[in-house]
Amino acid sequence: MARLLLVRHGNTQPRSGAHFWGSTDIPLGDEGIHQAGRLRQRLEGEKLVAIYSSPLRRARSTAEIIASAHGVEVTPCTELSECNFGFAEGLTFAEIRRIYPDLADRLETDATGAKFPGGESFADFNRRIRKFLPLIERHGQKDTVLVVAHAGTIRLIICNLLGLGIEHWYKIRIDLASLSIVETYSLQGILSLLNDTSHLDPADTEPGEE
Repeated sequence: MARLLLVRHGNTQPRSGAHFWGSTDIPLGDEGIHQAGRLRQRLEGEKLVAIYSSPLRRARSTAEIIASAHGVEVTPCTELSECNFGFAEGLTFAEIRRIYPDLADRLETDATGAKFPGGESFADFNRRIRKFLPLIERHGQKDTVLVVAHAGTIRLIICNLLGLGIEHWYKIRIDLASLSIVETYSLQGILSLLNDTSHLDPADTEPGEE
């Protein structure tokens, strides 16, 4: 398997903030484009053999900006899309609490058992992410591969590669335009960098959810 660079997309328009932007195909905002440029500078010395991206514009655009320094084509993978939040798309948690109180309770107590009305269950989301992992296994151990996706997607990739129960996914913080690195081997993954935003100016960072 390969050295895996995991990048979350830059900020969006409207801003990512605390909204549940999942399958809604919102674009990068000016701030997000700037953040992607910082990531391009950060990663321009890497010898990337492949770049995989969520097909959603905020991730795909981030990946293409980074790819412009490498001459590597971006491969969109539907498996890397963020969770489909269904009727909760674009809502804040406070709004979900008001409109879907049972869902809010589930998200606070056992998110892995949640199912978004009109969207995916957490179990469905994780099964989809797991379908992407065999693609990484095709790469050699010395290969460096870039994956550009979303906070939820990256958290689940890390959990699955490290053999962590997915119930721990919410304990992993993945900020906008952040970089995490997992060294993957045949029997295990080793997390060597998590949620690094040192390439950004302090004003460029906004934690937020999708």
